[in-house]
Amino acid sequence: MNPLLDFSGLPRYSEVRPEHVTPAMEQLLAENRALVETLCGPATPPTWEAFVQPLEDANERLSRAWGQVSHLHSVLDSPELREAYNANLPKITQYYAELGQHDGLFRQYKALATAPEFTGLAPARRKVIDNELRDFKLGGADLPQEQKPRFMEIQEELSKLSAKFEENLLDATNAWSKFIDDQAELAGLPDDALAMFREMAEADGKPGWKLNLQAPSFLPVMQYCANRALREELYRAYTTRASEFGKPEWDNSGLIADILRLRAEAARMLGFASYAEVSLEPKMAQTPAEVLDFLDTLARRAKPYAEKDMAELREFAARELGLPDLQAWDIGYASEKLRERRYAYSETEVKQYLQEPKVLAGLFRVIETLYGLHIRPDQAPVWHDDVKFFALTDQRGQLVGQFYLDLYARETKRGGAWMDDAITRRRKGEGVQTPVAYLTCNFTRPVGGKPALLTHDDVITLFHEFGHGLHHLLTRVEDLGVSGINGVEWDAVELPSQFMENFCWEWDVLKHMTAHVDSGAPLPRELFDKMLAAKNFQAGMQTVRQIEFSLFDMHLHHDLAPGQTALQLLADIRRRVAVVVPPDYNRFPNNFSHIFAGGYAAGYYSYKWAEVLSADAYSLFEEEARGHVGGVLNPEVGQRFWSEILAQGGSRPALESFKAFRGREPTIDALLRHNGMA
Repeated sequence: MNPLLDFSGLPRYSEVRPEHVTPAMEQLLAENRALVETLCGPATPPTWEAFVQPLEDANERLSRAWGQVSHLHSVLDSPELREAYNANLPKITQYYAELGQHDGLFRQYKALATAPEFTGLAPARRKVIDNELRDFKLGGADLPQEQKPRFMEIQEELSKLSAKFEENLLDATNAWSKFIDDQAELAGLPDDALAMFREMAEADGKPGWKLNLQAPSFLPVMQYCANRALREELYRAYTTRASEFGKPEWDNSGLIADILRLRAEAARMLGFASYAEVSLEPKMAQTPAEVLDFLDTLARRAKPYAEKDMAELREFAARELGLPDLQAWDIGYASEKLRERRYAYSETEVKQYLQEPKVLAGLFRVIETLYGLHIRPDQAPVWHDDVKFFALTDQRGQLVGQFYLDLYARETKRGGAWMDDAITRRRKGEGVQTPVAYLTCNFTRPVGGKPALLTHDDVITLFHEFGHGLHHLLTRVEDLGVSGINGVEWDAVELPSQFMENFCWEWDVLKHMTAHVDSGAPLPRELFDKMLAAKNFQAGMQTVRQIEFSLFDMHLHHDLAPGQTALQLLADIRRRVAVVVPPDYNRFPNNFSHIFAGGYAAGYYSYKWAEVLSADAYSLFEEEARGHVGGVLNPEVGQRFWSEILAQGGSRPALESFKAFRGREPTIDALLRHNGMA
């Protein structure tokens, strides 16, 4: 049996092959199309059981099968799999575009929404139907018949262009490497980075050390390497990936222009002034103007702090490092030196205490304490030997959910960190289907026979993605369309993930997740206090950098001037808000996959928007910690966060969930305080 067509349990990753993809997709698409025609026929009444439920069942089968293919394309890419993925992506896109415009389905949903039965449905089911009606309009269902084929063409083309954007970036990243024979050229790099670079060279049968553009290689060079010429060489290679400076077939410049043009055309067809307006329809923010006002307000508050950060860094670099002309490739290096000088510790020193097994145990302790759950290793077929699998159970031993953990960088895996759903919680027959999540990162793998060591930033990333995972795994909603992260407004979906990051700065949490890789000693309190003092080091610079990306994204999709290129727009925004101006050859847009290949188009502001919500939510844990023996790990507040935020999924507006938890509207105060900008 084709493993992609087996929905009886967990995905059979050890058996999936590229040749399984096309037969599985063609069978599922044919079955679904036949079912859709039946459901739109006169014999099917517009009720939940007769119409919505069978459609959800069929679409879930397709999304689970295609989800496995997409996941493998992201974490275990190969020429054969890429060919199968790209051959089937247009078919999948066409199917969903057809659904979005299907007159019969639209008619059935409208009939259900106006039927007497509607008011008797559970709120979650009413929300599913309301969302479907909104999505039909965004999918072109209200368009005149003669315009629908063109709208569908646009959706298919955008899907292909986004996939190609990501592939170009992966190929351009993997194509660059550099071998170094003289260790003096790598002066300043920590021992674990040198050991990794040596192992990389040995794997290629070469002497010396190998560098590449993957994060575990690129970031240590930029942060620690005293060799300025080498830093500049890597910086140039990294910031010109997938641009006109490399192979023409990997240049994303044309794709960016095409993606923007097609998104704008689709928006006009739907009657919107810009693609940003389309993007905001299912979000908390109402208009592009509201988002831009939010970002401009935050920029005004943050820029004085950013300018102060930059002035201090320039003065230090000139006085102490002999760098009077501080450049973009010097920022990370000079910042690390200033941090070491000011706070008397280095990231490398902290990293020796953050070995992966101990960090995971500490993370699991937070979850088990807050929510009364238990996490244990479990068995499942996996796609790579690096992958671990775990089960989440409640106090009665009942299975709540399961998750895969794929932590290390490799050449077959796209960059970054993310959570995705493998299986979503929903009621099926007499029972409830338990959810399963993918948690994926790109950390440095173990070297020299020791456990993998994480930076504190890596730990924050791990907690962040786990927050998304808990949002998916701890839902109590039993209807697919609003279960877990489904149906949650995109600018609120980062709330649980950013909320989790706060625990990485709590002594009562961190002390339980540290053990020195050589001595086993826990992190000294004195070192933690230095980290805490440095927590908001360059917070102004980091904030305006995120605002720069967010403004670029929103203006790009809302009011890009005729004839203006993405690079020209970015330069204009940098003149307004940035304190670090990169060299002219920097091609940041060409590798901004969040907005061109992810789901963040006209939505990158969501990180800052949700940070307001998450900081404010966490402030309740801080307030309640004063009288609680466990500090912020307060199960009573944890259960409230679970029931009002995590459990609700997309079954009600995110603002309602926030107010139910916090007892009021969100304010920006906690965010500014957490960032030292109050």
